[in-house]
Amino acid sequence: MLVDSHCHLDFPDLSRRLPEVLERMQQNAVGCAVCIGVNLEDFPRVLALAEAHQNVYATVGVHPEYTDAEEPSEAGLVELARHPKVIAIGETGLDYYWHKDSPEWQRDRFRRHIRAAIAIGKPLVVHMRDSAEDTLKILKEEGAQAVGGVMHCFTETWEIARQALDLGFFISFSGIVTFKNALAIKEVAQKTPLERILVETDSPYLAPVPFRGKPNEPAFVRHVAEEVSRLRSLTLEQVADATTANFFNLFKSAHRPV
Repeated sequence: MLVDSHCHLDFPDLSRRLPEVLERMQQNAVGCAVCIGVNLEDFPRVLALAEAHQNVYATVGVHPEYTDAEEPSEAGLVELARHPKVIAIGETGLDYYWHKDSPEWQRDRFRRHIRAAIAIGKPLVVHMRDSAEDTLKILKEEGAQAVGGVMHCFTETWEIARQALDLGFFISFSGIVTFKNALAIKEVAQKTPLERILVETDSPYLAPVPFRGKPNEPAFVRHVAEEVSRLRSLTLEQVADATTANFFNLFKSAHRPV
């Protein structure tokens, strides 16, 4: 069994054909998917998907790209995360690619998410783009190692990965690892301890080879796992077993589907 640890099933590209998407997951042995919350306004539909499907889980958070979204409070995040189908706080983090000029509001929002995760005892889903130094610094300052989490859609160097691993975080690989020129990410996929690797799609974005340029979906996480297995000289079954075990080890409130 495989798990897509990060996708957006509520986004129109996937939600309008959800039965087909879920069927293809089953056909490709993708047993679970996590529908990621990106703002509070749309969280009810994320949660509704998780409630409606045994093998779908949710997270709650406000993505750093959402500048005009309702601002989360620590207490508010904790309350929403009490739901049994909400397995993590996020997507949260820092994105200096889109917001270079005044990132202080991002750092403040990020800290609130970390404090909520610690208060509720659930891990973090961290977005990090052009912001590795500050992201790691804030995780350390706020004691995020108490709950851990995942550095989702990892695109940084091995040195950054090593620092995240030292904080107890997992490294998640998306379809980018299948891209021919993604040499630094391939190196990270080879060096990260197998027991700390997750796989994801971030669908409907970042479709892996051979679907690059097309809408992504959770079934395609198989191609991510196949590339990781190739890079590590392992079988797909070994990578699938390891990453699935890792998922349930990190997200302890999630349960294997029966």
